[in-house]
Amino acid sequence: MRRGTVILDSDGRQTPIAAEIAANDKERALGLMYRTELAADAGMLFVYDGPQEIHMWMRNTYIPLDMVFIGADQRVHRIASDAEPFSERIIASEGPVTAVLELNAGTAERLGLKPGDTVELPPEARLGAN
Repeated sequence: MRRGTVILDSDGRQTPIAAEIAANDKERALGLMYRTELAADAGMLFVYDGPQEIHMWMRNTYIPLDMVFIGADQRVHRIASDAEPFSERIIASEGPVTAVLELNAGTAERLGLKPGDTVELPPEARLGAN
């Protein structure tokens, strides 16, 4: 799995996130399942071919997460906070997005991240580079 740095920009404050990049079906299906920890400055970036409604869940995921849904304009579309570990409840993007960034639960609030904030995706996140 590739890695890159995602830059979250909230009110002019830029925060780098060391992200693993899930860019194909196999990587996206596994996601952060079976992991018991995630560094405070780390996350997983799921990238998709183009804008689409995305559905996530927490099956086999031990770590409570924030899910940041990112639009084609590289802005935060929606944030699903504190997703419950092991839940099979569907968490929807509620609109077309091209990426989802998973972070430790509480990170989005701690950073003041909100819809409309800018997300700079790493060059490694481009599809076709697999």
